[in-house]
Amino acid sequence: MNQPATKVLVIGYVWPEPRSSAAGGHMMQILETFLTQGWDITFSSPATIGEHKADLPALGIAECAIELNNSSFDDFICELAPDIVLFDRFMMEEQFGWRVEKHCPAALRVLETSDLQSLRDARQQRFKDHLKAQPDNDDFSALFAPGLEDEFQRMADTDLAKREIAAIYRCDISLMISDMEIRLLTEQFKVPAALLHWCPLMMEPPTEAFAPFEARAHFLSIGNFRHAPNWDAVLWMKNSVWPLIRQQLPGAQLHVYGAYTPPKATALHNPAQGFHVMNWAEDALQVMTAARICLAPLRFGAGIKGKLADAMLCGTPNITTPVGAEAMGDEQPWPGAIAHSATALADAAVSLYQDRERWTQAQEHGRQLLARRYDLHRHGPALVECLEHCRSRLDAHRRDNFTGSMLRHHAHKSTQYMSQWIEAKNRNL
Repeated sequence: MNQPATKVLVIGYVWPEPRSSAAGGHMMQILETFLTQGWDITFSSPATIGEHKADLPALGIAECAIELNNSSFDDFICELAPDIVLFDRFMMEEQFGWRVEKHCPAALRVLETSDLQSLRDARQQRFKDHLKAQPDNDDFSALFAPGLEDEFQRMADTDLAKREIAAIYRCDISLMISDMEIRLLTEQFKVPAALLHWCPLMMEPPTEAFAPFEARAHFLSIGNFRHAPNWDAVLWMKNSVWPLIRQQLPGAQLHVYGAYTPPKATALHNPAQGFHVMNWAEDALQVMTAARICLAPLRFGAGIKGKLADAMLCGTPNITTPVGAEAMGDEQPWPGAIAHSATALADAAVSLYQDRERWTQAQEHGRQLLARRYDLHRHGPALVECLEHCRSRLDAHRRDNFTGSMLRHHAHKSTQYMSQWIEAKNRNL
């Protein structure tokens, strides 16, 4: 007799938009991995639907809109009775975790962290402090220098870190896109390694020939404008990096693509300076394949960068910072260049743009890096194996995580009463 298909409920912070953000792309990779197992998937979210939302029903994934602070979710999850519940970012665990535990206590609770938001937030604050202290200094070597202990010192007293890491403890498994963030959690915050699973971007390694040096032209930058690190990178390019490139390559063009382009971004469009704000790319891989160099001068951020993985997938060498390259590479050569200042970024970009031999080498380094670290055929099965193993010994796994049990006992009670109070208040309005 056939076993019933494993039921998975995903509670999304937003509806996935794989062509708008790396987070959306990673969520789709996870969903597609589950589909290969024949699992029965329902995607739910309290968010409004964005204009670039993935067509989940076409993949065989059911959709359901849910509400915050509303007991209608209780009826929904009782009827669905999922075997696995995946929270997309810790805020969804805060909102719905107590309801899941109350009505489906045997369901495996999985947190998709996307990246450590508390780390990104701490780095953004450090960046702001750096600009205040050294407003005219365009070399950010000191900003990129801190090690794990320094990151911990910055994060440890913040409310965001306490909330995010508490959610990690309350879940059975947390999916980490960055192995550097796993080291930060295990070595500095003392999170048990058994609660974390490395799940980077999962991609089919390219096998076909890349578009060659001669078939490409111009520089490209891409990223969701709503994401603060991307917007800062655009401003730094506009004000510092790009003018230095144009001094050496007067005819150079930079095409800046991004979803949800705000008026402040379109105001930067200046064809006379070769700075073209192109809005949303209908096919990000197509425009990436046409470019000769991908620029990603990120001054803060966390996780790993979908734009750089896409660049490698398209055979497009990139110029980035230590933050951009963090947790993406290994001891082998980087597929482009990593630099700490506007001057060094511009010089590296110009040199690589003009040097066919080095450019072709960088292109091949990207192909090799994808195969080593991001192979779908390695990480997909590893993810499934992790979840199945945890389900097979769930009671013991939870006993070993006493801190998580304690946090659920206290935090879920307070969250439950607050949610019920908001629901009662809304009913009486």
